[in-house]
Order: sequence, then structure tokens, then C-alpha cells
Amino acid sequence: MVELEDLTVAYGRRAAVRQVSGRFEPGSMTAMVGPNGAGKSTLLKTIAGLLRPYRGQVRIHGMDRWRALAYLPQIAEIDRSFPITVADTVAAGAWRRIGALGGVTAELRQEVADALATVGLAGFGARSMDELSGGQFQRVLFARLLLQAAPVMLLDEPFHAMDARTTADLLALLQRWHREGCTIVAVLHDLDMVRRHFPQTLLLAREVLAWGPTADALDARHRHVMEPMAVDWGAEAAYRPRAGG
Repeated sequence: MVELEDLTVAYGRRAAVRQVSGRFEPGSMTAMVGPNGAGKSTLLKTIAGLLRPYRGQVRIHGMDRWRALAYLPQIAEIDRSFPITVADTVAAGAWRRIGALGGVTAELRQEVADALATVGLAGFGARSMDELSGGQFQRVLFARLLLQAAPVMLLDEPFHAMDARTTADLLALLQRWHREGCTIVAVLHDLDMVRRHFPQTLLLAREVLAWGPTADALDARHRHVMEPMAVDWGAEAAYRPRAGG
């Protein structure tokens, strides 16, 4: 279980996320949605351990964060010019098991080949990453997640700017991981996809507006207040603790 306790994240004293409390239950599949600038990516990075909270904490129950979490950033944040092959990129997902100095064994090479086949890229191992289309690049990153085999997957806009075929294939992979008991948290913008495929939703606009079953979280009442709240706080809103907080 991933538990957030009174979590506030700030840049300097400017709030990005404020006083978030709640739990991602084991095996849950949660969409994180909200307007631009609502703090979704910031919250995901804080859960992943890439940002330090201003206040509050993230608790990972049953396993240390290092082994429990796999994080997929937005594709725009990844440098695609680095000269590395597809196979080496996927194999990097196993480094927690093999260590920084561990060799690439025949068994690991087979795992890489199997993962690439799973994401529809059989035979792509020798290609350079900078030769790939956006959709192919994202498939490689999903193959790397397969080798990480973490019980909690954190994905930031995994389907942004992807073609329909890639989206369908990778969404099916997420659903498979969910059936296998993986806890999935994904930042998404497509509310129709959220309603069809994600049982739980966290609706965020700097604060939690709703967190629970998707039908309840995306109730029209919550969507109505989401945008004005985000605008009121604004991108430059300074963090001020609530009275008594």
C-alpha cells in the first residue's frame, strides 16, 4: 500500500500540491486527473522519491521504496539522443536485480527479447533509440517496466501524443498488470478512457477534490469546481498553511 499523509510539495514557498492524504490500495488502478498546473506530475514525482515534501510524508507499506516503485516520466522529459540500443535500454530495467556491475547474461537477453515481443517490438533490440518513432519509444519504455517487475507502477501521461494502436496496446498491458495484482497510478487527460478503464480516480487541483470510485470522483459537481479552484490558486500561489495546520 502507498499512503500519503498530509503531503505538501512546494517550490520555495510556492505551493504545487497541498495537504494531500489518502491511500493507493494494493492492486488498485487509479487515474490522476485535473487541470494543467494542478500538481499531478509533482505529486507523482514526490511519490517516486524524486521530490522532497515541504511537509507530510509518503509511506510505502511492506517494501522499501527502492524496490516497490517503478516510475515512467513524461516522454518529453527523456533525452532521446543518447546513443544506446533498444536492448540496452530495456535491460536497464533489471539493474536493481543485477547491480551496476552485473553482466548481461543469456537469461537476461531472453527476458529483454520476451519483453520487446510483448510490446510489439520483436527484433528491435539492435536499433538505436534515436531511430524510433514516438510510439515505438514509448513501447520500449513499457518493456523496461516489464523487467523492473515492481509492484507499484507510476506513469506520467503514458499515452500522450500516442497513436490509437499504441495506446490500445499499452493500455491492454496496464490492464494485464492490474489483473496480476500490480498497483497502478497514471496521470491522464482522457476522461473517457478513465471512465472506461480505471476503477479509481484521484481528482487534483493543488488539493484533492475527490478520491475514490471513478463514477463518484468524476461527478459533474466535482468537475464544476475543479477549474475555478485551480485558477484561484494560480501558478504563483504562495503556500500558506491552513488555520491550525
